[in-house]
Amino acid sequence: MTGKNQISVYHSLAEIHAGFGPSVAAIGNFDGVHLGHQEILSAVVREAQSLRARAVAITFDPHPEQFLRPSSALRLLTPIDERLRQLALTGIDAVVVLPFDALLAALSAREFVRGILVDALAVRSLHEGGNFRFGHRAEAGVAELQAFGAEFGFAVHVHSPVRVRKLEVSSSFIRECVASGDMTRARWMLGRPFEIRSTPARGRGIGTRLLVPTVNLAPYDGQLPAFGVYVTRLTVAGRSFQAVTNVGNRPTFGEASFAVESHILNFEPIELDEQTPIVVEFLHRLRGEQAWPSPEALKAQIFKDVARAKRYFRLIP
Repeated sequence: MTGKNQISVYHSLAEIHAGFGPSVAAIGNFDGVHLGHQEILSAVVREAQSLRARAVAITFDPHPEQFLRPSSALRLLTPIDERLRQLALTGIDAVVVLPFDALLAALSAREFVRGILVDALAVRSLHEGGNFRFGHRAEAGVAELQAFGAEFGFAVHVHSPVRVRKLEVSSSFIRECVASGDMTRARWMLGRPFEIRSTPARGRGIGTRLLVPTVNLAPYDGQLPAFGVYVTRLTVAGRSFQAVTNVGNRPTFGEASFAVESHILNFEPIELDEQTPIVVEFLHRLRGEQAWPSPEALKAQIFKDVARAKRYFRLIP
């Protein structure tokens, strides 16, 4: 990744002014903004600089799968705000967020190219992965895109998949890793620890200061790790803490009650309210969630979890 860039964000074609281009672009969902996305966007930035053009990422909100197949309940690695934050770190100049609705879904591949890429964005060059599909019912791929490029006067660069430790990097595989609790492989492919951004849960007695070392997150719609206990890094209002986080239903205490609950190891009282931003980075999975025969047995296990987490931080600063 390049350094953080001040990007312009356009939430519809109507916001794009005349004379926007020329541009060099990549189109994608960019969920996770993983190492594969980063490689493509780095190529976009380099070529845009050489052509004195605008480097652009074209993405969608909601994710097309969420619109087309809502029953599948796709959970994203990076909800749109986080996706924009990660895209800003790649060095691009602008993000065009196209509202994915029935009108956009109905556009033919030719209509998409002519109306969006050529007329609105004045694209001179596109960078895509080999499995890129677009147009109504995903009718076209990179071969058709190259044909459109020849017709309308833009270049098309097709990138091979990025592999990390012989594994092909993809958003879907990272989601599988996170959903199974494999934070190591997720980190390999993201190029950073998997994290979630939220706020404190309501109704937990949170006042103007946090005086106990436990924080519960508000309900979160994105992808969460598998139920279990994790070594985490917690950032609260800009301050970083070592923590152990439980994701699950806390079965030892009777009726299931889902929570993402973090116990801060190096705790200090901090200012906190229901709008305070919290970032939880999942570093390592300690164990799965299980019911214990008594609160005392759970307490003994928590001591073991804390000891293992402290050892992790000693070995891996």
